[in-house]
Amino acid sequence: MNTFSVGLFNDSFPPLIDGVSQTVKNYATHLHAMNCAVTVVTPSYHGVKDNYPFDVLRYPSVPAGEKVGYRVGVPFDPQTIVKLRSKKLDLMHVHSPFASSVLVNAINHRPRVPVVLTYHTRFDLDIQKRVPTAAMRKVAMAFLLDNVNSADEVWVVTGASEAFLRGIGYEGGCRVMENGTDFARGKASSAAVTALREAYHIYEDRLVFLFVGRMMWYKNTRLILDALEILRENGMAFHAFFVGDGYDAPAMKTYAQQHGLQQAVTFTGPIHDREELRTYYSLSDLFLFPSTYDTCGIVVKEAAACDCPSLLVQGSCASEGVVHGQNGYLTTEDPASCAAVLMAACADRAALRACGVRAGETLYLSWKDAVGRAHARYEQILRQS
Repeated sequence: MNTFSVGLFNDSFPPLIDGVSQTVKNYATHLHAMNCAVTVVTPSYHGVKDNYPFDVLRYPSVPAGEKVGYRVGVPFDPQTIVKLRSKKLDLMHVHSPFASSVLVNAINHRPRVPVVLTYHTRFDLDIQKRVPTAAMRKVAMAFLLDNVNSADEVWVVTGASEAFLRGIGYEGGCRVMENGTDFARGKASSAAVTALREAYHIYEDRLVFLFVGRMMWYKNTRLILDALEILRENGMAFHAFFVGDGYDAPAMKTYAQQHGLQQAVTFTGPIHDREELRTYYSLSDLFLFPSTYDTCGIVVKEAAACDCPSLLVQGSCASEGVVHGQNGYLTTEDPASCAAVLMAACADRAALRACGVRAGETLYLSWKDAVGRAHARYEQILRQS
């Protein structure tokens, strides 16, 4: 097929920044460039003006609470259903098996079109943390599984994340379809890196560490701070940046101060400018991402684009494709282990830089190529339907 219409459904989209919202944005951008008629369908946010070359259809939503930080879409809005049915989409791709799945099932009637669902997130953990009773958690898990089962084809973003999908009771087939990054391969300009170094008064001999993500404890940020405290106690000169925002940000700042890290750690808040963010990656010697929550970790590919190696938890989804000491570094979920790996890696700066180059060579994947693979699979699905 030369062209077709595709709907991308997700429960988040910019201005909210998370990995899945960025995924949907990049899918839409590159599918539009491939001459697809793209419609992003997502909950409304007050005052947001969408200025994209593709269509964005926002439907009514309600706040999910300060701690969650999202808005929940109301998928039974009659006007939204009428608008979407009139678009006559050829294929629908769901990126969140909650309100988005309900909305897709509400509009996908006579004739039914193929539905792809990508399982991006550890929803089982979200349900365990946020649903108060065992009976309600059982209902929520059944609802989640029903929505996954309603798709015609299910994708996962790493091979390791298939286990989480099976863990909710899914027994069907699935296909690995990797996420990419919108960063081009290569570091930011030396002038930009020097300016950032000077802005924070970071000397050339000082190591720079970086974390990028939502400021939530479940990202294993406490492990990072505890490991950094050990490095400080061992006399290592470093500066660490935490880029992002989230409900736990104030508590993290307090924790850093309580553990004597106030001079060595900077919480920048969210950085929306992608070139500015690239400069932070390019300045950094190591990207710290010990999350066991994420099923992929697009930020690891962002770091690799800038030849910055990552420290990851062995066996985590984010560590897929990483060989310790070759194109990244692996640790256990223990501050002492994490600190020991950091000290060993940083003892040889030349080897550390070479590891970063190999990360770029082996882990980098552009969104253009990632979405190109998805587009080719869409075409196969449509030919078979």
